[in-house]
Amino acid sequence: MITDYWVIVPAAGVGKRMGADRPKQYLPLLGHPLLSLTLRNILTWPGLAGVVVALSKDDAFFPHLKEASHPLIHTVIGGVERADSVLSALEFLAQREQADTPVLVHDAARPCVALEDIHALLHSQVAQTALLARPASDTVKRSRDKGGIPCVEQTLDRKQVWLAQTPQRAPLELLRSCLSQALQQGEAVTDEASALEIFGHSPQLVEGRSDNIKVTHPTDIVVAEVILRLRYAPTEDHR
Repeated sequence: MITDYWVIVPAAGVGKRMGADRPKQYLPLLGHPLLSLTLRNILTWPGLAGVVVALSKDDAFFPHLKEASHPLIHTVIGGVERADSVLSALEFLAQREQADTPVLVHDAARPCVALEDIHALLHSQVAQTALLARPASDTVKRSRDKGGIPCVEQTLDRKQVWLAQTPQRAPLELLRSCLSQALQQGEAVTDEASALEIFGHSPQLVEGRSDNIKVTHPTDIVVAEVILRLRYAPTEDHR
């Protein structure tokens, strides 16, 4: 099993799709800020060396989190895009860790990832890089615009379609180099795996649970609360 790894949490976003008065990572979930629950989850992962949270330079919420003072948690200033925030955290780690140090990048808005999925990702060493993902279960359509209206162009073979989740794992220097070069070249980097793919790497797909949802829209808050209540009740009180 992979140990002594670092986790990067990009949390500099503003969460515009939520339409809230604060970034979505600070919206209340079971009476706690969403980011708090994500960090609490991460701090239970086996073999963890530390966590780097990338924050907006104007972030006024993080210092008030209980987890902000945890000795394993460090912060850096993030950027406008997710990739900029992850790269900032990688530069921080590059000054302190070896090039082959394993790094996991995890969404701040995924508080529901199960420990069994983390074990699976840490034990998956078939490839140098890997990510949690789900095989598509719905019929998948490729779209094209017709007068500004999305219409079906093609039905894809869903057997070849996976839905990416996080964490996504790679060695520190490999991920830093690929991400840095991709950004310099103006490539579209939607997640860490996409940066690796640009330079010929093929991350292993590790099948994860479907309840590792990403909180993006207001209704996702309700779904995440249900997942966490069912998972931890009655052994743990999240109120």
